[in-house]
Amino acid sequence: MFKIDFQNPVKIYFIGIGGVSMSGLAHVLLDRGFTVLGSDWNASDYTRKLQAEGATVYIGKEDPSRLQSDIDVVVYTAAVHPDNPEYAEAVRRQIPMLTRAQLLGQLMAFYKTSIAVAGTHGKTTTTSMVSEILLAAEVDPTISNGGILNSIGSNTRIGHSDFFVAEACEYTNSFFEFFPQYSVVLNIEADHLDFFKDLDDIRHSFLHFMNNTKKGGRVVVNAGIPCLSELTDKLSENYLTFGLTPECDYRATDISYDALGLPSYTLLKRGEALGTITLSMPGEHNVLNSLAAIAVCDDIGLPFSSIQKGLKTCTGSKRRFEKKGEFNGVCILDDYAHHPTEIKATLKAARATDYKRIVCVFQPHTYSRTKSLFADFVEALSLADVVVLADIYAARETDTLGMSSQMLCDSLNAAGTESYCPGSFDEIKKFLIKKCVHGDLLITMGAGNVVEIGENLLSE
Repeated sequence: MFKIDFQNPVKIYFIGIGGVSMSGLAHVLLDRGFTVLGSDWNASDYTRKLQAEGATVYIGKEDPSRLQSDIDVVVYTAAVHPDNPEYAEAVRRQIPMLTRAQLLGQLMAFYKTSIAVAGTHGKTTTTSMVSEILLAAEVDPTISNGGILNSIGSNTRIGHSDFFVAEACEYTNSFFEFFPQYSVVLNIEADHLDFFKDLDDIRHSFLHFMNNTKKGGRVVVNAGIPCLSELTDKLSENYLTFGLTPECDYRATDISYDALGLPSYTLLKRGEALGTITLSMPGEHNVLNSLAAIAVCDDIGLPFSSIQKGLKTCTGSKRRFEKKGEFNGVCILDDYAHHPTEIKATLKAARATDYKRIVCVFQPHTYSRTKSLFADFVEALSLADVVVLADIYAARETDTLGMSSQMLCDSLNAAGTESYCPGSFDEIKKFLIKKCVHGDLLITMGAGNVVEIGENLLSE
């Protein structure tokens, strides 16, 4: 396998350079003196920023002629398949190739204090929390997040210290390529069942990830994961636990919420009260996310005052309980939740606010996830007062499973939750204008492009 060397910058080509993670990696390499080229179907803020920093970015359909004769290595994502013309050209010419995850794992190895945040959900938010604490402690971290961190207006920050924090995704076992100093596991639940066989298969993958922790490093794991000892008994490195129960190394107690659903709590470290933590992100799920961030940063030895300041400052990243605006007295939020557990957490956080009614516009993400977790989706969405279903966002799939949003709608109505399936985004927008009333909280939710519905409402 080709090895990246910060001391020997080379010429590197990214297929799909405009993606959130790919563009971030390209920024890191540009800063280290690498020559960066790449292609993407569409221009975006990501591609324009890369061009402004000196990258060569080709926009439009893939073209093998873009791979110049002196390209040293090609990087590609899981979305790029062997029939991609640029991928095929790299294979034909025997240019060394790395996956996105392999490159990220190699970059991580150049930092003494590397932190990889994994879990079925909460990765982006917790990576944001760790990042904000590191920034508050003024340790000049490099950051590679899965979403736009509000405080820096980007998913990437280039630091010049030994601190590196990155989001670690389990899909296709890409996090097997990471060997961090700190491995964080927020939760382990059934998801991505188009790749994993079942929950046992997922648990096995997370154990592999945890055992990739550098020798002398630390695993930070949620004590609430079912049958946790089956995993921790097999760990090669020491571990810390976080959660809400007395046996946790890091625990939250005396949790309270303000009118906006923002929590405060007393932090206990092995039973000893360290002080009060106040968050600027709502919900109990973010209490747990913050405990994971605290466990890492406290173990590193960062000041408690920096931990408090960083968590108070952290408003998360875009598409995480993000307020978009108001129309006719209706508050519009947007959230990336697309797994039943995430939906429950977001709607519970919404319930803790003072809004009169919760109207949830949900766009299911992939046919396979909708089918495998159908009953869980119905249960989670029932926490809203009114549910409006958009068509399933196919992403990488085609409709071969006979699933539809109307099926969810019918099941929700049968269970007693007022639900509708109006059709296109434009029809949903018209429906919401009539349905929503002053004092409602309208949440657009999903991993696809459902955010456009709320933005269109506000633009008009």
